[in-house]
Amino acid sequence: MTVVTCGRRAWFGDFLVACEAARAFHRPAVLGDAVLLAWVLMPDHVHWLLQMGRGMPMEQVVARMKSASCVQANRVLARAGSLWQPAFHDRALRREDDLRSVARYIIANPLRAGLVRRVGDYPFWDCVWL
Repeated sequence: MTVVTCGRRAWFGDFLVACEAARAFHRPAVLGDAVLLAWVLMPDHVHWLLQMGRGMPMEQVVARMKSASCVQANRVLARAGSLWQPAFHDRALRREDDLRSVARYIIANPLRAGLVRRVGDYPFWDCVWL
């Protein structure tokens, strides 16, 4: 799953804003019975690897994650309004897809973007296999 900020504005280039947004990703009330397997928050977008549950459709989980992270980030920014574009891009994985390889690809985004030299140097990612 990929969600981009409105106008590709780099809201999450600010450390405190990114911290608040990232905290919202793991809230049980936000995820419902979905499981966040891996994620990386980039300055102007986020990648989430979600295992969907049966309780909520994907669109609702994504909307709740966007909303919760927006509320948290807006508190730090002392602003109101959306941070995220309304749409998102998703790609369903097949049974034969290796989830750990997909997770590694997701969390390596800061390396490919040239933000850091090592994944461990980038603070805004997580993966259930660590």
